[in-house]
Amino acid sequence: MADPTDTRDTGPRMGSPLWAYLTAVTTIGCTVLVVAQLYIGVAEATELVRSPLFWMLAVLTVLGELRPVLLSSSMTVGGTYPSTMFTFAALLHYGLPVAVLLQAVAMLVNAAVTRKAWHRLMFNIAQVTLANAAAGAVIGLFGDRPGPETSWVPTGSDLPEIGLAGLAYFVVRALLVSGAVALHERRSIHRVIKTTIGHQSLVYAGLLGLAPLVVVAMNHSPALVPLFVAPLLAVYFTATMSVRRDHQAMHDGLTGLPNRKMLVLRTEEALAETREGERVGLFLLDLDRFKEINDTLGHPVGDRLLQMVAHRLTHSVRPGDVVARLGGDEFAVLLPSVRDAAAAREVAARLRVAITEPVRLEGMSFDLDASFGIALYPDHAPDFEMLLQRSDVAMYLAKEGRTGVEIYAADKDRNSPERLSLLGDLRRAIDRSELRLHYQPKLDLAGGQVRGVEALLRWRHPERGVISPAEFVPMAEQSYLMRHLTEYVIDAALEQAAHWWHTGLHEQISVNVSARDLLDSALPDQLGAGLARYRLPPKAIQLEVTERILMTDQAYTADAIRALASLGVPLALDDFGTGYSSLVRLQRLPVAEVKIDASFVRRIGESKDDERIVRSIVDLVRSLGLRSVAEGVESAEVAAHLAAMGCDLGQGWLFAEPMSAADATAWLRKHRASAKHDFGVFRPTEVLDPQTA
Repeated sequence: MADPTDTRDTGPRMGSPLWAYLTAVTTIGCTVLVVAQLYIGVAEATELVRSPLFWMLAVLTVLGELRPVLLSSSMTVGGTYPSTMFTFAALLHYGLPVAVLLQAVAMLVNAAVTRKAWHRLMFNIAQVTLANAAAGAVIGLFGDRPGPETSWVPTGSDLPEIGLAGLAYFVVRALLVSGAVALHERRSIHRVIKTTIGHQSLVYAGLLGLAPLVVVAMNHSPALVPLFVAPLLAVYFTATMSVRRDHQAMHDGLTGLPNRKMLVLRTEEALAETREGERVGLFLLDLDRFKEINDTLGHPVGDRLLQMVAHRLTHSVRPGDVVARLGGDEFAVLLPSVRDAAAAREVAARLRVAITEPVRLEGMSFDLDASFGIALYPDHAPDFEMLLQRSDVAMYLAKEGRTGVEIYAADKDRNSPERLSLLGDLRRAIDRSELRLHYQPKLDLAGGQVRGVEALLRWRHPERGVISPAEFVPMAEQSYLMRHLTEYVIDAALEQAAHWWHTGLHEQISVNVSARDLLDSALPDQLGAGLARYRLPPKAIQLEVTERILMTDQAYTADAIRALASLGVPLALDDFGTGYSSLVRLQRLPVAEVKIDASFVRRIGESKDDERIVRSIVDLVRSLGLRSVAEGVESAEVAAHLAAMGCDLGQGWLFAEPMSAADATAWLRKHRASAKHDFGVFRPTEVLDPQTA
């Protein structure tokens, strides 16, 4: 098997269309180069060697070939070298033989500095030679024959001739390079030209347009020629800064891979140029057991591991395929052209083999593995969002079945088309900040004081109206959107908490997170940064997680949970009593509060069994030194029972319904001023009938 870390450019496979194309262009171009040199006589060569102007052009051409001007980090074809300007000036002044000689020497120096593969060097020399030959032919058609001893200085009347020569140069070079890129990446030449012609034409127009001015300056005073370097440097540094910003916006900072934004663009391009009978493949993968390594050895080692995985993936795919990092240990691979599902599975299997090569870090050897999900266009999905969603479904099937690679199958997808459509709407709602948080208070059953509020997510769909969290949150938990949804909710809760705390309402906001989010190493970083940004103490926010977290041993070793504990952010256990938790497991988590599930609370006045369960939970929680919260308190009778049991807090429609931020603010201020006692235990300031509220 080929070494996946071998980065040597061995060139195209002999006999392939790309090999034939490069060979033909190289042969023709190098032949023209050699023949052109035969037209330089001994006397002309001697004259050139003695000319300071020739050496000045030679030096500027070599320097201009060292660094290209890039306008976009996402361009298919590379940047344009400033040497083009000086080569074209040499063509106008000294003729074709001198121009192609200077360009060939400059490219040889570039190849030596950058260690460019020989086949690339020869092709580049050949295609530039042919472009110069085309421009020289146009000049010859106008009757001009520049040479070392018959140098030509164009005038204003020669502008049409120079313009046509520059156009011939650009067209030939663009076609030759685009043809190679199209074959290399298995894309249509039309698409390659379309995506690059605009950027390239602007730069070439500037460089070729300055070349006649270089000739005029040379004829007037050679000392003026270096002045052209100043505007070139300005253009170069401006373009470099622009490309750097563009690269940061479109690439992952850790691995340098394209990010989701770039992946969307590349996928849409691939879908737009797909021909009949072709398919586009999208793989979604994440690393198995990565969190164990990350938690054990720390983030620096985990980051290096992700960089190694990115390197292996990028050097195991075909030219034109795109490897992207979506966040955490999730990667995506785009195949712009793939024959069928079997071929896609073969590619995924090859990538998986590359990833499973043993990794050695910190003196230790690791065995990695990954789960791949595959979705194909048009077989499985019509657009990027559906491709990503269905590859995500396939990936989790691969994880559940421990098969490593799975192709999307509709009969195994628990998501209906309506749910998939809703998932796309949810993503857009997150992007457009259409989701809102409502707040429901938690009250002290003994004294009536507010002891915090719970943030509850609400979504008013523009067409479907209000959509219950019970409908869209579980759907998000099974998809890539859960992380984005959690980030959105936490940021919104922190912003509201800051508003309250900085205006005198020191109320803790509880936010529900999934077990998957709680084990995410990025969560403590987000909370820490948010608390610092809003100038809040850690106790201003509390994270609620369901009892199911106790069923996973990973919770007790997760670096994220330890980081949250050290940060001072409290945790609460939600829906307690519905799972199968043990006392030992509960003791091992840094939980400050336990919430008793509403299904038991509502029936304590009717069912002796439920009353015994709630009483047992309250006693257990008290014995552990934790705070108990009863959910679903909807009647004064239930509140009285809970208070008699020693339950600390109550939450439910008896006290207040979930309210918007503005209404909750008004309610909190009013309640602070008017809380009183009733029925020997607690009298709420507002008693809402759950049937009419």
